[in-house]
Amino acid sequence: MTATLTWLGQEALGAVRGVGSVALVLARTVLGLARMDRRELLRGLEEFGWGSLPLALATAALTGATVVVQTSLYVERFGARAILGWAAGYAVLWEFGPLLLGLVMAARLGARNAAELATMQVGGQLEGLRGIGLDPFAVLVAPRVVAMTLSVSALSALTFLVAVLFEAVAAFFTLKLPVRAFFGSFEQMLHATDVVGGMVKASAFGLAIALVSTAVGLRARGGARAVGRAAAGAVVHGCGAIFLLDFLLTTTLAMWLS
Repeated sequence: MTATLTWLGQEALGAVRGVGSVALVLARTVLGLARMDRRELLRGLEEFGWGSLPLALATAALTGATVVVQTSLYVERFGARAILGWAAGYAVLWEFGPLLLGLVMAARLGARNAAELATMQVGGQLEGLRGIGLDPFAVLVAPRVVAMTLSVSALSALTFLVAVLFEAVAAFFTLKLPVRAFFGSFEQMLHATDVVGGMVKASAFGLAIALVSTAVGLRARGGARAVGRAAAGAVVHGCGAIFLLDFLLTTTLAMWLS
């Protein structure tokens, strides 16, 4: 019993420290926005955004096709071909698109950001910036946080578009549903607020990935193992933050947009 309580206490303290470090990173990033290095921001947009485009598009294509293939059985069983476009589009825009994109970006962007910052933290580069009077948050952290958030937001728009197009193609080949009929129900029953909800989720996931991976990277201590632990921790904690945000945002947006 004592061991269990000790473990629970340690986990609770670790969670509190983690939330506190993320909040501190957010506060210091906001303070550093005015002095943000524009060149680092452009570099981050290229690496985090443009560099992630092929992976995001592949995820979108597989997501769209998979949603239609998995729902084809129920569509045929209940004769719901007329609303397939709306149902598949809503699932991608509101839930599966933002969630899968967030998880994939947590693995790619979060791990990379945490590993790079951990390497600089362990190697003393961040302390060197402070030694010459530069703020690491203005030079490195703020541009990375902004770049990752903007990149995931922009990628989500392309992801939604490609996913819906591949849904229409998959519906045509698996259910022989005309593309016009697919987009007919999509246009009639889907509202602009559904797209807004998906964009809000994707942007929130991008910000969470940036903040969590940055906090994990800056807390790294030790040698090469610390860099590996930071990369793994960024993925694990980033995915956990995404699932928690997904639940909170789904509940909040459903009430607000209804």
